[in-house]
Amino acid sequence: MSQLREAVFRRKEKLIKKLLELGVYKKDEHHLYELTLSEIETEYHNEIKRKKSIG
Repeated sequence: MSQLREAVFRRKEKLIKKLLELGVYKKDEHHLYELTLSEIETEYHNEIKRKKSIG
């Protein structure tokens, strides 16, 4: 596996784990693992903003 692909995979796994801990399992009708890294990053940042505005 190329270094870039491996780094992307690790970043996705890390963010998916964080989203699962926040209670996010899907985006619309897609499971998190089906999303691109960019989509996962956007979802994570949106969830963090949402949590901050609530609490």
